Amino acid sequence: MSKRQPEGEPPPPVVQRVRIRYAKRGRLRFTSHRDFARAFERALRRAEVPMGYSAGFSPHPKVSYVGASPTGVASEAEYLEIGLAVRVDPERLRVALDASLPDGLDLVEVVEAAGGSLPERIDTSLWQVELPGVTTAALERAVRLFLACTEVPVERLTKSGKRVLDARAAVVRADTRGGPGTPEGDCATLEMVVRHVTPAVRPDDVLTGLQSVADLELPEPPRATRLAQGSLDVTGQITDPLQADRAPSRT
Repeated sequence: MSKRQPEGEPPPPVVQRVRIRYAKRGRLRFTSHRDFARAFERALRRAEVPMGYSAGFSPHPKVSYVGASPTGVASEAEYLEIGLAVRVDPERLRVALDASLPDGLDLVEVVEAAGGSLPERIDTSLWQVELPGVTTAALERAVRLFLACTEVPVERLTKSGKRVLDARAAVVRADTRGGPGTPEGDCATLEMVVRHVTPAVRPDDVLTGLQSVADLELPEPPRATRLAQGSLDVTGQITDPLQADRAPSRT
C-alpha cells in the first residue's frame, strides 16, 4: 500500500539562504524565544517575504534559529537563517522586516549565506552584566575567587526539577570594571567570555557561582546583555559568524 501524499504541488525549492543578526533591546529583552519566533513569522508575512516551506501535510517556513538568549536578558548578537523561494536583495529584506517588527526587536544585519553551517561557527558568547549596588572592589574579589576554583557547582531549577552544573568550566575569561553608577550608588560591571556547553551556563549561573564562593551580595536585579557570539579562536578572540558570508565589497 502506498503512503498517503499531501494534495497539491510540492513547495518550490529554496534558491537562497539568508542569515540574520538581530538584537533584543529595552523592554523587549523580556521576550521569550517562542514570543520572538511568533513575532518574526508575523513579520515575514507582513513584509511578504517569499519564504521556502517544508513539504508534508503541515508546511512550515524555512527558519532556523541559533542559540537563543535566555528570557530577561538583552542581546546585540542573536542569529537565525531563512530559506527563500525567490532571490532577494539582503539589505532591502532587512529594511522591510525591521519595519514589520516591534521596536526593540531590531534587525542589525542581513547577508546571503555563502555556504557552511552557521551553528558550527557559534560556540562562545561575550556577556556584559551590570550589577547595580555592587562595588568594583567587591566584584573583583568575587571574580578572583571564582577563577581560582577548578569547579563551581550551582543548582538550576528546570521543568524536570533541580539540576547541578559547573559554572566555572564554561567561563574562559572574566573581567571587571566600574560602571557609571546609579542614583543610589555603585554599579560594577562584569564582562565574561563563556563557552556554549551542555547544559548551557547562563549569566545568572555565573552570578550564583560568585555568590557561593565569595558571598557576593546583589542588592538589585542584574542587567545582562549578550554583546557578541561566535567561535573562539586561538588568540582567545570571538570571530564574527557572518564574516565569511559578507560580500567582498562590504568587508
